[in-house]
Amino acid sequence: MSFKTDELTKVTGKVLHVHEPFVMPYSKRKCVAYLFKIERKVRTGKHSRWKTLIEKEDIQDFFIEKNGEVVIVKPRKSPKNYYGYLVEDTSISSGTFNDPTPEFKKVLDDFGIESENWFGFNKTLRYTERIIEVGEVITVGGVAKWKAIDKSVSGYENSKIATLESSGNQKIIITDLISARRTELQNFRIPISRY
Repeated sequence: MSFKTDELTKVTGKVLHVHEPFVMPYSKRKCVAYLFKIERKVRTGKHSRWKTLIEKEDIQDFFIEKNGEVVIVKPRKSPKNYYGYLVEDTSISSGTFNDPTPEFKKVLDDFGIESENWFGFNKTLRYTERIIEVGEVITVGGVAKWKAIDKSVSGYENSKIATLESSGNQKIIITDLISARRTELQNFRIPISRY
């Protein structure tokens, strides 16, 4: 991969973890970024809506590997320097005539959420997760920089590595949408809600 310093750059490649990856509560998949929600359907008269009971999100530094070369992506949560556009990977629900699976019930129990109402009927609940899984092919856009590698990263001592960072008002864009792989960076528009 050849990068010009301080230029907007797009990379598509396989995700490798820098630190111990996160493990999702329902799917148990290892990932470097996630957003999951547990919601309950609330009815008021003729209308209903989904009320968020639990929403958790996290992200860590990660590598993108392409053709044996790596670039490190350095997202920050505060102040947030990235936009994440992730496909919904997992969804499960329960309802009046739809008991939660044992795995879903365990997640609900772990977060202190009752799956039944006072009358013993199942509540209408759903769990969704969006993740960047270790080994998944994703696309990242950001400003390219060359940085001295931290000696704590094994195998890359006394070297420089390409990084994708934010700069000024240009945030890092991270997505696992397949359509982003075929799009030029200038046209890098994602049609789903971001996290």
